Amino acid sequence: MFVQSQDAISDAEFERFRKLIHEHTGIALSEHKRALVCSRLGKRLRHHRLTSFSDYYRLVTDNDPDGHELRELINAITTNKTEFLREAHHFSFLADSVLPYFRQALNGGLRQRLRIWSAGTSTGEEAYSIAMTVLDAIPNAGLMDVRILATDIDTRVLDRAEQGIYSAEHAARLPEPWLQRYFLRGRGDHEGQIRVKPSVRELVRFRHLNLQQDPWPMTRPFDVIFCRNVVIYFDKPTQQRLFRRFARMLRADGFLMLGHSESLHGIDCGFYPVGHSIYRCHSAAAAPSRGA
Repeated sequence: MFVQSQDAISDAEFERFRKLIHEHTGIALSEHKRALVCSRLGKRLRHHRLTSFSDYYRLVTDNDPDGHELRELINAITTNKTEFLREAHHFSFLADSVLPYFRQALNGGLRQRLRIWSAGTSTGEEAYSIAMTVLDAIPNAGLMDVRILATDIDTRVLDRAEQGIYSAEHAARLPEPWLQRYFLRGRGDHEGQIRVKPSVRELVRFRHLNLQQDPWPMTRPFDVIFCRNVVIYFDKPTQQRLFRRFARMLRADGFLMLGHSESLHGIDCGFYPVGHSIYRCHSAAAAPSRGA
């Protein structure tokens, strides 16, 4: 007998998984997420031919020495929804208000360093949208020291992101010049697919990272951090800790981009608003300057 309905998970079992998921991911699951937990973790029960959520909890907590099943649990519970140029005003702001400084420095003969972090990058569309925005605004960006770090807690989506292969329909909202300049079109068995060109992919490094991890492995400060539609799954204390850590990872006056439904209202963390869901870091809260 395999668990299939949301009624199959008891109150006690749901509470155990809520605590476990919050401890390892920061995600705060409310009662109305019970059906989601049951549905997504039910697939892991069936995979292991287990008959109860208590059995699966014991597997994850007592019989998972290498953490493999915990990673599968996290992959199952996280939500991955993204698209190219999602919330386009962020990319317009990047192109119009952030990148001109770097373009001017480069045109002045200075080798300029640019670091951008896409935190919660999912299947890569955000990171590649950032890379294309940079290349479009600074055509000779190859002469710069440009790196875009793209991280996610879900290992499966990172595998897809690194491949950089998408359906042509999925990329339909991109400008036609970008499709011609930055993508390869599939032929034969790959008809109807496109792949991000190497010139774009080489700017991006995909890495597995749990935002709850402390410390983070990155040591050099960023100019811009995108963390959009991620913190909506966290409770206020977790959000406050995360935003304060973001401030310490940004250069003085660096920028933080949040999702349209996210806000720093009521959270004291070293940022002030400069646009819709766009924030700038107070110098005193920012990371100390380090070499490139």
